[in-house]
Amino acid sequence: MFDLRLTDEQEAFTTAARKFAAERIIPVAGEYDEKGEMPLPVFRAAFDVGLMNVEIPEAYGGLGLHTLEGCLIAEELAYGCAGVATSIMCNHLGALPLMIAGTEAQKQEWLGGLTSEFGFVSYCCSEPEAGSDVAAMRTRLTKSGDGWVLTGQKRWITNGGYARFFTGFATIDPAARHKGITAFVIPRDLPGVSIGHKENKLGQRCSNTVDVIFEDVKLGPEHLLGEPGGGFAVAMETFDKSRPMIAAQCAGMIRRAMDESVAYAKERKTFGVPIAQHQAIQFMIAEMAMAYESVRLLYMKAAWEVDNGIRRTSTSAIAKAMGADLAMKCTTDAVQVFGGYGYTKEYPVEKLMRDAKLMQIYEGTSQIQRMVIAKNLLVRNG
Repeated sequence: MFDLRLTDEQEAFTTAARKFAAERIIPVAGEYDEKGEMPLPVFRAAFDVGLMNVEIPEAYGGLGLHTLEGCLIAEELAYGCAGVATSIMCNHLGALPLMIAGTEAQKQEWLGGLTSEFGFVSYCCSEPEAGSDVAAMRTRLTKSGDGWVLTGQKRWITNGGYARFFTGFATIDPAARHKGITAFVIPRDLPGVSIGHKENKLGQRCSNTVDVIFEDVKLGPEHLLGEPGGGFAVAMETFDKSRPMIAAQCAGMIRRAMDESVAYAKERKTFGVPIAQHQAIQFMIAEMAMAYESVRLLYMKAAWEVDNGIRRTSTSAIAKAMGADLAMKCTTDAVQVFGGYGYTKEYPVEKLMRDAKLMQIYEGTSQIQRMVIAKNLLVRNG
């Protein structure tokens, strides 16, 4: 039964994440955004208090939380800073291919390594010429004796400059498109693995984004996840399970935009009264409240379906698309509420707006989500 009431444990995790955002993220978010640097002390503190890797099963040292708990935590972290939340949650994204397709030995080695020691895993899917069109990837896996040789370039890789290992996808036959895609897991220190260009981004600047380059990297059978040619299904299931968390981050950003707007509207005066008394301002704030409640319900439903083994790709896509679009609208409206001050770095709403734009782009653009939703209605009817 879908129940909106949170358990005591869920309330405890929400409270802990909210406290962490208030005390450890918000005070330094502007500084790290300005510098475009990873706040490693913040991430280490998140690891120490149990806010990283929360969905890794207990058998591998994790908390074994459900997707819903992970989403509740993600909302609170994104309230503090979407860039911090993205980097923390990308450990979950990077771990998902292992959780979905890894052998017991692979899970013990790689998932156990994530929970025993602070560090990052990066998810390598996008390429310079293959972003939304996953099946167009050109990174190659070529058979070589009992193993494989990996060659190619991955782009937009979150935490890539700091990752200890990578999960990702390559093709054994570009002409086969999705039927050739194969999943892999490799350590960063393998010969031929290097880090390329670091992106200088509009928003989420404290989250490291780089190219990862593979030059004739020799892999053994232990580095493949699942069967050769079976990676496309792993990638799609990964997105189904990760997108509710993106929607949860959007909810956190919307709530932050609303709270900042309410506080400012009560203090700022025009025409002799606080701007909170002007209907134009009231309408924008009311729409933020409507957006927050809608996105929160959507991500909770999507997470509940994941946790109950219900495969309805459209639910995660709807949550992600609506969450991202409404986060962009609400943060833009927050800048409008603040007027000229909102356009300066003196207040946090300009950063919120810059950060929100990425939600419409990564892990499948808002347009791709609409294609997914339509295909589920018109083709798969699910």
